[in-house]
Amino acid sequence: MVRLLFAALGEADISKSSQADGRRSNGLTYKDAGVDIDAGNALVEAIKPLAKSTGRSGADSALGGFGGLFDLKATGYKDPVLVAGNDGVGTKLLVAIEADRHDTVGIDLVAMCVNDLVVQGAEPLFFLDYFATGKLSIEAATSVISGIAAGCREAGCALIGGETAEMPGLYGENEYDLAGFSVGAVERDSILPRDIGAGDIVLGLPSSGFHSNGYSLIRKVIEGAGHGYDDPAPFDSSISLGEALLTPTRIYIKPCLALVKAGLAHGFAHITGGGLLENIPRVLPDDLAVDLNVDALPLPPMMTWLGEAGGMSAVEMARTFNCGVGMIVIVSANDEQTAMDVLTDNGETPRRLGTVAERGDGDAVRIKHLSDSWGLP
Repeated sequence: MVRLLFAALGEADISKSSQADGRRSNGLTYKDAGVDIDAGNALVEAIKPLAKSTGRSGADSALGGFGGLFDLKATGYKDPVLVAGNDGVGTKLLVAIEADRHDTVGIDLVAMCVNDLVVQGAEPLFFLDYFATGKLSIEAATSVISGIAAGCREAGCALIGGETAEMPGLYGENEYDLAGFSVGAVERDSILPRDIGAGDIVLGLPSSGFHSNGYSLIRKVIEGAGHGYDDPAPFDSSISLGEALLTPTRIYIKPCLALVKAGLAHGFAHITGGGLLENIPRVLPDDLAVDLNVDALPLPPMMTWLGEAGGMSAVEMARTFNCGVGMIVIVSANDEQTAMDVLTDNGETPRRLGTVAERGDGDAVRIKHLSDSWGLP
């Protein structure tokens, strides 16, 4: 967004100057090559109020500079460590493009970045986006960026800039790609994970669906089953399949930061690609494991349908999808009820999933009777 504004203004001025003195008046323009500067300028004007709506302490500058400015001192941190992360939405974008619905993938983009920051105890401070397309649609791009702004407001971070690139030849006319970048801060003595030990309690915060992972597999199953995105969802006839699949990724910033500020969190695990089996071990010491109670892990209907339609095993589901749990929270056994209360007060519906235990020679994530409970091989 930021860079596009300056590139568009600069080249527009050059074009006007060339036409005024009669030079190259019949020559090619950037628009002839497939890049519409005027559309870019119009998009910048359309998204300025969206970016402004995400303002917070430390972010006072308007869009239009060569770089976004942020005043870390204004946030009040005493001994801050910066935490940075970037991510995308993956092939979920293909569902949005085919369903012609673009208002939720921006929320996904923010969620995938900021949820990774809070895992280390960090508060997201600011966000930048990258939107690349073959031919700029102001309507679709504004819809995407409105979702980004909505995600930033929910996460409490400022949208301070980004890049919009129109690249004919690299992308088709109706195609686009998204990437996001976020920076957060955490007090040095609050960096997570820390103090995880045997006997700690594992809590789970529910997901809203598939979030933004596994869509290459999801799309393959849907194609094989012969469903269209406008069809009623086979697991919920009240909505279309496209609507169900485009449910945005949940943003867990407020409840997780409440635990951090209360000194209750030992660790978090954002359940993204790799599912429960691959993500939880990332925050555990090598000598520890988690024992999860399968009765506390009912597979959501959309995932049950997908597993059955795709003939997938329970293990494949658990290592690919979030299986209904978008964020894992690890707390001391002595703090379990207090942590549950804090999460509930912040709009969550946490459930106890299991405990941390010595690993021994076993796996880092142990779920007994998984196949029997989920009805998958």
